[in-house]
Amino acid sequence: MTSLVIAEHDNLTIKAATLNTIAAASQCGGDVHVLVAGSNAGAAAAAAAQIAGVAKVLHADSAGLNHGLAENLTAQVLAIAGNYSHVLFAATASGKNIAPRVAAKLDVAQMSDITKVIAPDTFERPIYAGNAIATVQSLDATKVVTVRTTGFDPVAATGGSAAVEVITAVTASDKTAFMGSEIAKNDRPELTAAKVIVAGGRALGSAEKFNDVLVPLADKLGAALGASRAAVDAGYAPNDWQVGQTGKIVAPQLYIAAGISGAIQHLAGMKDSKVIVAINKDAEAPIFSVADYGLEADLFVAVPELVAAL
Repeated sequence: MTSLVIAEHDNLTIKAATLNTIAAASQCGGDVHVLVAGSNAGAAAAAAAQIAGVAKVLHADSAGLNHGLAENLTAQVLAIAGNYSHVLFAATASGKNIAPRVAAKLDVAQMSDITKVIAPDTFERPIYAGNAIATVQSLDATKVVTVRTTGFDPVAATGGSAAVEVITAVTASDKTAFMGSEIAKNDRPELTAAKVIVAGGRALGSAEKFNDVLVPLADKLGAALGASRAAVDAGYAPNDWQVGQTGKIVAPQLYIAAGISGAIQHLAGMKDSKVIVAINKDAEAPIFSVADYGLEADLFVAVPELVAAL
């Protein structure tokens, strides 16, 4: 019984979500192999070999694998999937793009967004926006799994000494091509990897207030900025700041929610945070039900006071 983890990387370094996925794979039993598929990705493969708990790194390198196109990566995974009992992806945009294709081609059921490994064929996953936990079992020969990264502590990025095996890269698909990308640039920590997040809701009233009130607090704490879906839909914050069931799932050490009522969809994305601080003038706001510390106050007064005190 051997598991294959599909690494997410930038051809130079391994992304943090892969470390959580390897942690889940290690609980499935047997060895853990990691696939690094990219273009000129030798540095990423070498980094993967240093990860604790990894027995082997498979390195596929070609120009067609450069931008992580789902069609090409799916073909690369399928070329070796028959050797593995489990194929695991992080439940990120990339993982959710590729895993269903792999499962469909293998004609197996996908185990989505798992948060716990009970047995090699049995997993837990949240349903109904996290209000219930389902126990699911797969009898398929190959288990295709996406891992909710907040459910597993990451393994150490160093300390391992896995062998790197170069494998043949698949021929790139002629039906798809990379045309370009627009990458949002942010000097702050990446939202899903941040240790501190300051998030705002619709109560802020405008993008200007969002920046005037929350940015100074985030600067003081070295925090990432987040937002509720209502704030994003209203245009107060960019889409990549959205936290929640239809946004990003986060679990920082500290989550400060300012002017967020706490709709169930938002709570599903942040309730695993270690410490939750809620600032809201509505004493009945649902956010207080999950908060470790609640401040019933006007955020336009309380947040500047907090910044001044820091």
